Amino acid sequence: MVRCNSVSFRKFGNFIDKLRLFTRGGSGGMGYPRLGGEGGKGGDVWVVAHKKMTLKQLKDRYPQKRFVAGEGANSRVSALKGSRGKDCEILVPVGISITDENGKIIGELNKENDRILVAEGGLGGKLLTNFLPLKGQKRVIHLDLKLIADIGLVGFPNAGKSSLLSQISHAKPEIADYAFTTIKPELGKIMYKDFKQISVADLPGLIEGAHMNKGMGHRFLKHIERTKQLLFVVDISGFQLSYKTQYRSAFETIILLTKELELYKEELQTKPALLAVNKMDLPDAQNKFHVLMNQLENPKDFLHLFEKSMIPERTMEFQHIIPISAVTGEGIDELKNCIRKSLDDYADQENDAYHKKQLLKLQISNTITYSEPLSNNAVTSSRMDII
Repeated sequence: MVRCNSVSFRKFGNFIDKLRLFTRGGSGGMGYPRLGGEGGKGGDVWVVAHKKMTLKQLKDRYPQKRFVAGEGANSRVSALKGSRGKDCEILVPVGISITDENGKIIGELNKENDRILVAEGGLGGKLLTNFLPLKGQKRVIHLDLKLIADIGLVGFPNAGKSSLLSQISHAKPEIADYAFTTIKPELGKIMYKDFKQISVADLPGLIEGAHMNKGMGHRFLKHIERTKQLLFVVDISGFQLSYKTQYRSAFETIILLTKELELYKEELQTKPALLAVNKMDLPDAQNKFHVLMNQLENPKDFLHLFEKSMIPERTMEFQHIIPISAVTGEGIDELKNCIRKSLDDYADQENDAYHKKQLLKLQISNTITYSEPLSNNAVTSSRMDII
């Protein structure tokens, strides 16, 4: 296959989640007017999902900045039908959204070996083109990576998401005591005794105003979109980004996280969600947890403490609330069991909804079939039988 390259990229640390590429389909081959020969069609440019590929590898591997497919062969006496040009395949990670220069979505690659045509090769010369070949399609495309995971961790910086990920999976994220510990998405897998695997994405920490692209803003929020469920992780002692910012209690943290999701995309609030209350090993954590549970059971009684702009239209309803300590391991097994149960329940609901939809289609189809009037031939035949 012919391979070519990226024009520009955006990165955070060594992690790249955006690439801008130039692509061009191959030109067609010349026709042969005297004998009516047709030139070969130019090759196409395809984007293909590959689970072991990253956008950084793509950028590093092909520095020529262009992806151009092969040209179709000219028609000749020994081969009146010219051979087709070679396709160009751009290998990308799973979870890529492709848009054109105007922001129009071309397609998405959500599983291994998904492929999308991004630039078509030109037709070879033939009678309709006066035997002159056509040039291939030129297109600038944007690749935008959105991680696909079963569970997405949601929390402010230093909530302990990286520590939690290392506890529940085999991932080894960098862990330190400073804002924005996680500077790139980390993926881990929870392994169960029956060999069931659940993928978990730890994403860069949110801050207030993330929906307006403050902090990591949209760089974080876009990755949540493709997770099946959310796992909120909050520090039982609350959160304060720096001495210049306001301290927020655990309850305030949950309200603000919910508001950030709502302001970015309301649909995120409809995802099933769990809550892990972290750092339960700290002094007075139990008393604070009882206070938090009371606030979560009666959230409307405490919303008057917030500015109007901070209050979400709807508060999150958590399927499970689990007190944990990512340091001591307290509650980790229970959390893993709750994650599994929640995903299994979600899968059952999806299956039920699918079967109901299929049953409804079948009922509608049968209704239409039985309600169809008899054709003229059928009526005539019936009368002949009577006679």
